[in-house]
Amino acid sequence: MRFFSLRKKKYATLTVKDEIDESKMLENDKKKSGITEEASELWEKCPECGEIVLKKDIGRNLYRCPSCGYYYRMSARERINLLIDGGTFIEEDANLQTEDFLGFEGYKSKVEKAEGKTGMNEAVVSGIGEIKGIKVSIAVMDFDFLGGSMGSVVGEKITRALERALEMRIPAIVVSSSGGARMYEGIVSLMQMAKTSAAVYRLKKAGIPYISIPVNPTTGGVTASFAMLGDVIITEPKALIGFAGQRVIEQTIKQKLPKGFQTSEFLLQHGMLDIISKREEMKDIVAKVLSNLV
Repeated sequence: MRFFSLRKKKYATLTVKDEIDESKMLENDKKKSGITEEASELWEKCPECGEIVLKKDIGRNLYRCPSCGYYYRMSARERINLLIDGGTFIEEDANLQTEDFLGFEGYKSKVEKAEGKTGMNEAVVSGIGEIKGIKVSIAVMDFDFLGGSMGSVVGEKITRALERALEMRIPAIVVSSSGGARMYEGIVSLMQMAKTSAAVYRLKKAGIPYISIPVNPTTGGVTASFAMLGDVIITEPKALIGFAGQRVIEQTIKQKLPKGFQTSEFLLQHGMLDIISKREEMKDIVAKVLSNLV
């Protein structure tokens, strides 16, 4: 399984053998940008246009570069605030926590570090809320928690979110941002692909709408399961969405891939997506789609 960095022009693809050490990535980032440690608390160099911008301005602009519109990552809770009507979100399954049942070396400490960094106990937040008055069951992944990787708890929370939609007969929405299955949990992480896909099938069989929103980056086993099974699939501009890395595919087929391969624009052109939405329009578009499905 492979993990991908959001910052497309900066970080190489990391294999399972590599340790994902974001602090080192960020440190290299700062050296390349010429921004001092002190200044980096206030300023950020846009990886797209190279402009030095205030972090505060990025946050105020829905985490987009004020100069070129480059999309930075949003946390799961920020995504929920973007999509869900204020005061309507009720979190579910917040008590579910990962266990190191394989005794994978270093896994426990990585989880603890991710918990401290994100304030979450797993890579997904799920619950019930409303979008323009339409009640939905929603799950939102967070790439900052171990690359948004899907382990047993992530798979369980997403499955429960889909099952709540079935039980309550309300639409389901999943926002994906992930490097794929979580290597620290071995075959159990891969089983989540079948588990979540089966839950999607039960929704389809019952005629209940499921909207999938894969955002940058969505890769690996998440792409190969629930992320691409939506009745309607919506994403943002220039999002990286794919299964294997471009380099791996090229080495396998011994050919160069087309320009823009695995970007949301390429996938839309080839029928893999339904809508590309600007971030500021996402809630309105999702509400419009829902109003035609419920």
